[in-house]
Amino acid sequence: MVLRSVRSPVVARLVGRDVLLAVFVLVLATAAAAEDRPVLRVSAIPDEAPTELQRKFAPLGDYLSKELGMEVKFVPVTDYAATVEGLAGGHLDLVWYGGFTFVQARRRTGTAIPLVQREEDAHFHSKFIARMGSGVRSLADLKGKTLGFGSESSTSGHLMPRYFLIRAGIDPDRDLARYAFSGAHDITARWVESGKVDAGALNESVWTKLVQEKKVDTSKVQVFYTTPDFYDYNWTVRGDLDPSIVRRLKAAFLSLDPSKPEQKAILDLQRTKRFIETRPENYAGIEEAAKSAGLVKDRS
Repeated sequence: MVLRSVRSPVVARLVGRDVLLAVFVLVLATAAAAEDRPVLRVSAIPDEAPTELQRKFAPLGDYLSKELGMEVKFVPVTDYAATVEGLAGGHLDLVWYGGFTFVQARRRTGTAIPLVQREEDAHFHSKFIARMGSGVRSLADLKGKTLGFGSESSTSGHLMPRYFLIRAGIDPDRDLARYAFSGAHDITARWVESGKVDAGALNESVWTKLVQEKKVDTSKVQVFYTTPDFYDYNWTVRGDLDPSIVRRLKAAFLSLDPSKPEQKAILDLQRTKRFIETRPENYAGIEEAAKSAGLVKDRS
């Protein structure tokens, strides 16, 4: 005789309910663990096309995630001010800043920490370019002409070009026929090439990339002035970020090694051979330039 286990409908319903309850508890526990998992929220000033910023950051984000043992999430923004407010409000942890936007973030928060910069950023330049046939061969020739800047908050696309124009005796508000803000360095180059403006000022690193990738026609556009050097881009963390994360972040950047193919690919996308330490004092000159150009004012 074969003995069969017979389960009443009531017992079956109770067991089924227990299973569903266990699954529900497991889902809640998993969700809670996901919420507790630390996330490093990273952003960058939008000085290039959003797709380009995402492309440049993807492998760096993967590398930082492995080095830190935590999720690293890129948060795109629409303008420079959003990065400053994001850092000040604790919504962003790490931001790729130009020198001027770092100054604004430091003034806004009082505690923003410039962590590292590319080796080239300690000796950065802006390029002034002009359309062939525009008659612009020097800064003095810009009088009465039209000029394109990048973003109003850009260090190499506005602040420092304006500063060096003023030092050369040219007041953009008085001496130019017109100036306008393109919002990004690559757009400034397109404006000049298309004849929308006679000349433009942009980041030297972006200009070099545009030339190398043949995204600008050098038979139509030429560089006519390169500024003296200044400190520019850096990776900045909010001042109240966990100190252990800050230490590991800095170590991760400084450890990037161009002799390792995977890490060289990261550095190539960042357009550098290595990162070096930086500090707030390096940007005192940027702040003074911003004051002299009337772009920031000390509180009374």
